[in-house]
Amino acid sequence: MIRYALKCDRGHAFESWFKSAAAFETLRAAGHLNCTDCGSPNVQKAVMAPRVAAGRGDTESPTPDAARDAKAAEVKAALAQMRKHVEENSTYVGGNFACEARAMHLGDAPERAIHGEAKPDEARALIEDGVPVMPLPFLPKNKVN
Repeated sequence: MIRYALKCDRGHAFESWFKSAAAFETLRAAGHLNCTDCGSPNVQKAVMAPRVAAGRGDTESPTPDAARDAKAAEVKAALAQMRKHVEENSTYVGGNFACEARAMHLGDAPERAIHGEAKPDEARALIEDGVPVMPLPFLPKNKVN
């Protein structure tokens, strides 16, 4: 197996494993390689440093993929910012989310920004009834370890 650093024509960087260099070329020529960020089929090998095994007595320290780590940090920061915005600008209604959202939709309760929890079947029913809801990409603070 061989790992290649890859990049697309739009500048996105990612990695992938291949059975061999020939397998990479075969897949690329057939158009079976796509960018993991944007889906572009124009993927090429990126410049990468070879991985050299440590000598006797040396300890090998893996080199982090700086691009991946930077992207992960960016996503983590964006999620933290989103969580802060949601918590500062809406009311947490816990497990009553489905009832509260439906009541506001029907005009039985004043409209306000809320967030909370709903079971999958409750969320599905809200969507089917045209209640504007969306899942949040984080758990409520009381559900986080």
